Amino acid sequence: MSMRFGRGIHFVGLLLVLAFTLFPFYWMVTSSLKDQSDLLASPPVWLFTPTLDHYREIFEDPKIISSVMHSLIIATSTTLLAIVLGAPAAYALARFEFRGKSDLWFWFISNRMISPIVLALPVYLLAQTLGLLDTHLVLILIYLTFNLPIVVWICTDQFRSIPSELEQAARLDGASQFLIFWRIYLPLGVPGIAVSAIFSFIFSWNELLYALVLTRRAVQTAPVAATSFMSGYELPWGKIMATGTVIVLPVTIFALLVSRHMVRGLTMGATK
Repeated sequence: MSMRFGRGIHFVGLLLVLAFTLFPFYWMVTSSLKDQSDLLASPPVWLFTPTLDHYREIFEDPKIISSVMHSLIIATSTTLLAIVLGAPAAYALARFEFRGKSDLWFWFISNRMISPIVLALPVYLLAQTLGLLDTHLVLILIYLTFNLPIVVWICTDQFRSIPSELEQAARLDGASQFLIFWRIYLPLGVPGIAVSAIFSFIFSWNELLYALVLTRRAVQTAPVAATSFMSGYELPWGKIMATGTVIVLPVTIFALLVSRHMVRGLTMGATK
């Protein structure tokens, strides 16, 4: 009886945490489907007739469409570069002993611990000197600086958990170092790579500070475009909520697609 009661309490606690986590998303999506009178109603209106007028307005705005495309280009490029550069570095840190390894590991991790606001002004001055302001490249490079440590950190722990006997057996069969990394460590490291890719994409997609400081009009990202509505005396909450929903949707879809490979990665590559 006590075990059932404990499970019941645990289940209720999980439901409360889930409701607390998902309610902001529910409120954002439902607000994007309300008209202005329902949005400003007090007390809040829970039952209403949905409307797509706010989505029609933002999709007819070329600024929103271009900003979403800019965010997609920057986030995808940063994530791919972080995986391509970070996975081999993580493999080297996980399987090789060399001089300065601990210092290199600390350098990778400490880069992620730096507060972004501290580097905003130096990065702006450097980008201005190099003529990189308002370009895709400047955001890709700065996001890569913060995303690469995440990939190295997660993938190093993932590669360390792979039995070294698999690598020894592959060496006896005459496999090269690159082949061992490509055929054994990458397939078995898919869970860590997938998680680090999700984190990298989310950070690159949602980041606002550097996108606001380093861009103007040519390469304005989606979060910056969303903040542009917040001016004047009357805030278009419907358009703001609709834009927020559009911003969240690609991240959610990407996370769902990548998460499918997490369990599969645990069983791939272990046999010849």
